[in-house]
Amino acid sequence: MSRGGYAAEVTVSDGQRFASLGAVTVRNRRLVLLWLRRQALRLANGHGHGHGSNVKGESPRPSTADVRPVLFHGSDAPGALRFWATDGRRQDDAIRALEAGFPILFTAVDPAVGLSLTLAGWRGSPADL
Repeated sequence: MSRGGYAAEVTVSDGQRFASLGAVTVRNRRLVLLWLRRQALRLANGHGHGHGSNVKGESPRPSTADVRPVLFHGSDAPGALRFWATDGRRQDDAIRALEAGFPILFTAVDPAVGLSLTLAGWRGSPADL
C-alpha cells in the first residue's frame, strides 16, 4: 500500500450492478474528508433538480473534481448524506479513523428503488481498497 497519500471514491449500486461515480487521490486525510463532504452535500442538494445518473453511469461528469449526480427517488438518501456531511461527531469519527489508518465508509440508501450510494476514503491509492 502506498503511504504517500489518500484516496476517496463515491460508488452507487442497485444490488446487482455497481458503478463508480468518481474518485480522487489527495495528499492528506483532511483533504479526503473535505472532498467526501463536498460530494455528499452536492449530491444531497442536487436532489429533485431533474438531473442524475442511474447505476449504469450514463450521465457525463460536470467537472473532473466532482462526481456524477444521482437522481434519488425519495428524501432518505439526500437527508442521510446531508446529516453525515454536517454532523460534527460523524466528521470527528471519520478523521480519527483515517488518522488511525482505517478506511471510512458511509452508505446512504434510497429505499424507494433499492439504490445505495457509498462514500469511502482510505490511506493509499484507489487500487488499495
